[in-house]
Amino acid sequence: MLARFVRVLTVAAAVLVLPAAVHAQDSAIRLEIRSVGDSVFTFNSSPVSWIARGQQGIVVDPRRRDVLVARFRVLSVDAGVGNALILGQTQPVSIDHVALLREPRPRWFSNKTFWFGVAAGAAGGFVIGKAF
Repeated sequence: MLARFVRVLTVAAAVLVLPAAVHAQDSAIRLEIRSVGDSVFTFNSSPVSWIARGQQGIVVDPRRRDVLVARFRVLSVDAGVGNALILGQTQPVSIDHVALLREPRPRWFSNKTFWFGVAAGAAGGFVIGKAF
């Protein structure tokens, strides 16, 4: 009975984790660069609401198969316009490039996989406790 429970638990965990792995490439959003200064640039942040101060991203050149141009940190976001500080670059940033930011991961306590593990651990502990 315990072996069957472990098999069912393993299959259920694999089914719950699989959708997150399938959508791994969909987490970055492309943002238009509006203007470029010496070490800062502005970008259009209106398509999403989760961009916040302190997030880090990269700038890529879409004409050259998304080759890395620079890394940046978001300084501020106000009225659909984000300001970013260039941390390092391989070539000068221009308005022909795009900024990429990944959506922040949810907190550990809002992850359904965590709560599934808590429930499975409690149920497994109960079953094992009753068996012995």
